[in-house]
Amino acid sequence: MSEQLHAVIRSGGKQYRVAPGDVLRVDKLSGDVGSALDFDVLLLRRGDEVKVGAPLVSGATVHAEIAGHGRARKVIVYKFKPRRNYRKKQGHRQHFTELKIKEIAG
Repeated sequence: MSEQLHAVIRSGGKQYRVAPGDVLRVDKLSGDVGSALDFDVLLLRRGDEVKVGAPLVSGATVHAEIAGHGRARKVIVYKFKPRRNYRKKQGHRQHFTELKIKEIAG
């Protein structure tokens, strides 16, 4: 039975649970495709052992690579007020960065 390894990282004010080999989308980060990024670890889980940081786990780092940049699907925002002839339609596409998790060190 292989040992499960998970970490919780923070990016863009949000927290993500990652494991080696995962691909995840985060809010847009600066950097070219193929460049490496390192994230500090808030929580680390290896099998039944759990390390919780205060606020970070010392010596633990998540190594990731930028796999690509893009824009998410369009979200339609429609505002309407009855009996006031008020209608407003607006679209939004959020920019994102796709990360490939290489390894969890520490």
